[in-house]
Amino acid sequence: MARVLHNLIIFLIRLALQIKVVGYWSLIYGYCGVCTAVALLKLWWSIVLRPTTVFHWAVRETPPACLNDTSLGTHCYVRIKESGLRFHYVAAGERGKPLMLFLHGFPEFWFSWRYQLREFKSEFRVVAIDMRGYGESDLPLSSESYRFEHLITDVKDIVEYLGYNRCCLVGHDWGGTVAWLFAIYYPEMVTKLIVLNCPHPSVFADYALRHPSQLLKCSHFFFFQLPRFPELMLSINDFKAVKALFTSRSTGIGRKGRWLTVEEMEAYLYALSQPGALTGALNYYRNVFNSLPLSHNHVRSPVLLLWGERDAFLEQDMAEACRVYIRNHFRLNIISGASHWLQQDQPDIVNTLIWTFLKEGEGRKSYRN
Repeated sequence: MARVLHNLIIFLIRLALQIKVVGYWSLIYGYCGVCTAVALLKLWWSIVLRPTTVFHWAVRETPPACLNDTSLGTHCYVRIKESGLRFHYVAAGERGKPLMLFLHGFPEFWFSWRYQLREFKSEFRVVAIDMRGYGESDLPLSSESYRFEHLITDVKDIVEYLGYNRCCLVGHDWGGTVAWLFAIYYPEMVTKLIVLNCPHPSVFADYALRHPSQLLKCSHFFFFQLPRFPELMLSINDFKAVKALFTSRSTGIGRKGRWLTVEEMEAYLYALSQPGALTGALNYYRNVFNSLPLSHNHVRSPVLLLWGERDAFLEQDMAEACRVYIRNHFRLNIISGASHWLQQDQPDIVNTLIWTFLKEGEGRKSYRN
């Protein structure tokens, strides 16, 4: 009798887990279908309004002058033996100074850190990389090449190539996700972790499933699971959707922020209009649901989390919820009126808050190797 009861319990547990998995993927694909239907309606409406220009977009052949601004640093390249990929990065500050490594988000590239490269090069060796699939870094064709483990290994390999065994790690948006993960799996390599507008991955997964309002805000996660169609929707009308991300009232830089100049907007369009560039960027999303939940969660480095109050994609309640996974000092700063594009929107405030965080505990810990 006891054996029968034991087998019944095991069966019920396995059944419950299978139901949970089926429900999880049903939610993802169901919501993906809804997002696709909405996108098709938008495409149809665009064709009705502008039938001659909808399917027009131009590949920018020449980089704008701001990408070659010498005050931002020197353009460098590294080929990683293990992966075979070549990475592009911009570096400034004296070699041998503590390393501050910057990881950008979607749909950005190294240029999103221009204000921080200028600010911190006096005390750090500052390095802003083009992550795999972005900018001048190599673009692996397979979406499997963008799984979490590959993105984390990229950071480790680059830090070691630069001649360091640890760094102050700064990440925004998708770069923030990779920064959280790197700090989780390689705590000895992160002196301090600074994340902008990106919750701990486990906080995001749990919160989104419990709050329909957040699911609506991150509907692009589901839409981007489709092959090719999202690339089309981001390209039509000469990348109108990309421009709107940075400039519209709902998602763009706030009224009090530093709006992108025409040249700076062209810098983003130059990077994203290159063949395959959008696919590389979207492949990050195409692996996210296979990578959650995480097997490890705790962060043992001191953490600064900066959050723009007007983030159109992420609800602010997730910021405070990150505290539960941090086993060290945690500082959270909500920046009033700031958008998701925090380091470009309010660079002076962001830089001041980062300096304050970096000076905390100075003397007790060294950044150097």
